Amino acid sequence: MSTSTSTMRAVVQDTTGGPEVLRVAEVERPRPLPTEVLVRVRAAGVNPVDWKTRQGAGMAGVLGEPPFILGWDVSGVVEEVGFGVTTLAPGDEVYGMPWFPREAGGYAEFVTAPSRQFAVKPASLSHEEAAAVPLAALTAWQILVDTARVTAGQRVLVHAAAGGVGHFAVQFARHLGARVVGTARESRHEWLRRLGAAELVDYTAQRFEDVVEDVDVVIDLLGEDLDATSTRSLKVLRKGGLLVAVPGGVGPELRRAADERGVRTSGFLVEPDGAALTTIAALIDKGEVAVEVEDVFPLEEAARAHARGEDGHTRGKLVLRV
Repeated sequence: MSTSTSTMRAVVQDTTGGPEVLRVAEVERPRPLPTEVLVRVRAAGVNPVDWKTRQGAGMAGVLGEPPFILGWDVSGVVEEVGFGVTTLAPGDEVYGMPWFPREAGGYAEFVTAPSRQFAVKPASLSHEEAAAVPLAALTAWQILVDTARVTAGQRVLVHAAAGGVGHFAVQFARHLGARVVGTARESRHEWLRRLGAAELVDYTAQRFEDVVEDVDVVIDLLGEDLDATSTRSLKVLRKGGLLVAVPGGVGPELRRAADERGVRTSGFLVEPDGAALTTIAALIDKGEVAVEVEDVFPLEEAARAHARGEDGHTRGKLVLRV
């Protein structure tokens, strides 16, 4: 922990590239503006958008040229509040996904952001567990509740159901009363059934479109680059059903193919949402939603965490302990 009141430790990168471009450095500590809070970060989540951005893809176009500090998922303690903040106070334990897709600098000892981009941390979770929640859970929640408006009795197919977003999508869809179908390796099936999946397809042994049909909503967390999952998913949708294509969005060819089949498509990008995080925290504290953290790395090993994530097949989330 930095002992200076004007600087802090952070993981920075001076160029795009592999995990080796990440390094720990002493940088200027942020100060909260009016309506903002300064949060002492205890843990930071690691997401696919992090390593894609590190490589020069992902949100690199939003962040601009390096140097920059990655990380949007944080859990920590409010250190200071700016003028006008009434919902949080110093000492509050909070979690959030500040500023996305702008730079938040979550891989650091401190972050600042508008107070309403945070929520009080689930009391039942450690900071490491809470840091695994915001980006993945908000993605799943906003797709199911705000974009697809899923209702009880509908059938929802979640691709990559065992991943960070996927395991939340399974639980939220179940919470909404949907029948959940998931694609995942067979070794993940028992766990996903406990989370609420009613039907599971081992994508290494079967093509999902051969065994799944009459789906109302497909959440594609893989994209066209991986065996054209979005295009193949059109075949399993009912007339009027909805495909939400998360990684790559909806291109002209996919949109035309969907129109020909009489189904709908939507791209998606998650937004900060403190109010939704409050609702999600309540579900977690009630025991209705579980959080899966596969591994925790010290801040100094951010490069190793990225390498681990890029290997694929992570169950749940990876987290940095700050």
